[in-house]
Amino acid sequence: MRVHLGSDHAGLELKDHLLGWLRENGHEPVDHGPFVYDALDDYPVFCLRAAEGVVKDPGSAGIVIGGSGNGEQMAANKVAGIRAALVWSKETASLAREHNDANVISLGGRMHTIEELTGFIEVFLGTPFTHDERHVRRIGMMSSYETTGALPPLPESAQGLGPDA
Repeated sequence: MRVHLGSDHAGLELKDHLLGWLRENGHEPVDHGPFVYDALDDYPVFCLRAAEGVVKDPGSAGIVIGGSGNGEQMAANKVAGIRAALVWSKETASLAREHNDANVISLGGRMHTIEELTGFIEVFLGTPFTHDERHVRRIGMMSSYETTGALPPLPESAQGLGPDA
């Protein structure tokens, strides 16, 4: 699988490690930067490019890395068609794929060891989407909102309740 990577200075060490690990495990990494350490770099520069790479490359996946992974996930999710999940365990890596069909994993390079983070990526890349109807429906709602801006209808049980009433 082709895997697009982007990070900031806090994720550079992990990104560099993953380039080799991905090749060793039969994947084709695409490095969107950074390419040198710069403590003042801006993660959107690299994470947006990695996310766009995934959208333009059907069947690929993405990895974005920062100190916490939060900003990197937010940046990736600004790209139409991306479903980036912040992952902090093997379980969240698996659920991101199984339930959300996430195509980008976001990681906090300062939150775990390189070995732990590599394990999260291994689970993420090796876990298929379940295609369960409820998950397909929910992803469809998000995709529709992303393209139309129209909110999904409230369920009948919520009619007349809340701020939409």
